[in-house]
Amino acid sequence: MNLLQVEHVSKRFAQHTALDDVSLAVPRGSVYGLLGPNGAGKTTLIRIINRITAPDTGRVLFDGREIRPEDIRRFGYLPEERGLYKKMKVGEQALFFARLKGLSRRDATERLRTWFERFGIEAWWDKRVEELSKGMAQKVQFIVTVLHRPELLIFDEPFSGFDPINANLLKEEILALRDAGATVIFSTHNMASVEEVCDHITLIDKSHDILSGRVADIRRSHGDNLFDVTWRGEAAALENAVRGRCELLDRTDDGSAYRTARIRIDRNDGVRGVLAALNEAVEIRSFSEVIPSMNDIFIRAVNGSL
Repeated sequence: MNLLQVEHVSKRFAQHTALDDVSLAVPRGSVYGLLGPNGAGKTTLIRIINRITAPDTGRVLFDGREIRPEDIRRFGYLPEERGLYKKMKVGEQALFFARLKGLSRRDATERLRTWFERFGIEAWWDKRVEELSKGMAQKVQFIVTVLHRPELLIFDEPFSGFDPINANLLKEEILALRDAGATVIFSTHNMASVEEVCDHITLIDKSHDILSGRVADIRRSHGDNLFDVTWRGEAAALENAVRGRCELLDRTDDGSAYRTARIRIDRNDGVRGVLAALNEAVEIRSFSEVIPSMNDIFIRAVNGSL
């Protein structure tokens, strides 16, 4: 069942169309990636979901009905524009935001102490925000976003500014939140993160949603029917085995016992016949389909060559 649905949403600002008839459905308990180049309309859509601004046409459904103002208390939102009060102490400010989310001081303090220890920033509780590095400040904001255990979490470029170690920590926490029952939407330019974290995606370009679906299904459906073969034997035997059955695109020979080749099998032919012919001709070490990365698909989609 979908927790959130966006139905035919459009939004204009003066002469600029930010969103044009955009629809998507976010399954409950999933991590949903909102992708697109700069200026595509992702942040505008996130603001509409959060009721910061309203669509010109279309609607947003939450939990099976049109979204209401009180639903926002069930959300956690980390905007791309980070904002903490620099002169306040870290713990004091975190408590302030937690109280705004409806937590008692006692519950907020207990939860915050746990999260601070998990992120290794407990020593900064009584420091001023202006003393924090950018990465530490982002950790504090992430904690405040998830502290009240919202049903829907929305992150706008959550990995921006993080080093690889802390970005990986954040990915693990996002997956743990999903496994605990939360639904997560995040906007990102990091395609590697999409493959590691996302269950589903929607790609927005020039104000339109141009590609949606499960990440695994999208990657497989946009493959070129390419296969890599690692083998040992005579090159002539390999060439004879594939001749008339598939296209031999590339073959490498670096002097090692096993060599590699890339082939394209016609979509009307079965893989089994090609594999059987190769197996008779040479010794096969491995045979695997070449699945395009989300980065490749992103570039091809935005360039119009998908």
